[in-house]
Amino acid sequence: MEFNLEDFLIKAHKANASDIHFREGKSPALRVDGKILRTAMPPLSENDFEQILLKVAKRDILEKIKISNNVDFTYEVPKFSRYRVNYCKDLGLPKLTLRVIPYNIPTLEQLNLPKYLSEFTKINNGIVLVTGPTGSGKSTTLASMVDLINKEQQKHIITIEDPVEFLYTDKKSLITQRGLGVDTESFASGIKYGLRQDPDVILVGEIRDRETLEAAIEASETGHLVISTMHTNSCIQTLNRILGFFEDNTSHLVVQRIVNTLRAIVSQKLLPKIGGGLAAAVEIMSATPAISDYLSKNQFDDIYALMQKSKSPSLVTMNASIYSLLKHGIITQDTAIDYSDNKNEIEQMIRGIYHGAKSMINNDLI
Repeated sequence: MEFNLEDFLIKAHKANASDIHFREGKSPALRVDGKILRTAMPPLSENDFEQILLKVAKRDILEKIKISNNVDFTYEVPKFSRYRVNYCKDLGLPKLTLRVIPYNIPTLEQLNLPKYLSEFTKINNGIVLVTGPTGSGKSTTLASMVDLINKEQQKHIITIEDPVEFLYTDKKSLITQRGLGVDTESFASGIKYGLRQDPDVILVGEIRDRETLEAAIEASETGHLVISTMHTNSCIQTLNRILGFFEDNTSHLVVQRIVNTLRAIVSQKLLPKIGGGLAAAVEIMSATPAISDYLSKNQFDDIYALMQKSKSPSLVTMNASIYSLLKHGIITQDTAIDYSDNKNEIEQMIRGIYHGAKSMINNDLI
């Protein structure tokens, strides 16, 4: 029997799958609530996979696949859903991973993200980073922030993505969307030439290298708001990664440029909720004068200590956010400990020893 891709995608949608895995010689698999689930379907034959590939990939993508073992692109089932697709090889056999991209961009409220994140959409210049591991919802958070600007402000927003994921409809703002390999050569060149296109806000899909970071810094220095992502697990790790791009030239001038342009880092994780679904734990580091001073002196331990003591929604540690989810009955104690990168601290919070635990609940971080 021929594999029916659209029927399978409809069933995956009903199962609330966030990702779908097709690999020749294996049964299709889904990611639901953060866990991989194998289907009871028979393994995909060579013909099955070939038919799926012909369905999701246009001619130009098929040509790229002939010469590359890693290709990113998008696929759309009209009036149903969009997907970010990755083609790769697994032990020499072809594999497709589809990430669901909803048509409707959720709001920050619908995502149950901290209300304070909306403050970052009101900044006129500088860099705002949303970080986290793969599958932590970074792209969705960025899309929600961009769409909030779109709803409330008269701006020109340029997005530079690999590939283009969420599709925006112009509201108060004008939005230009550009995809790597289609509309621009690289993130860095997209930022460079984007500056000639009268932008107010530039969304960069990911800062992967020094060239892109330098272009982002230059854009922010000339009066633009740049929002982007990085694959790091915490605000402090993000700072280390940023400085690591300049390890051959960590002069005071380079550090000062970063201090002058960095406005905030938001780091997030998705944790399994009691009863199903996922909840976001969010670490927030706004570039307050004290934070900027510690950053200029490379005193990252002092930055974290300040975040620990803070009662402001502009400075929140990951453990504080996880602890808030636990105290509101959204996650279990085991989940809180498992997903914490500082287990001793979270265990102290749970036992009521940690001095800042009460203020975290009063701040209502979720």
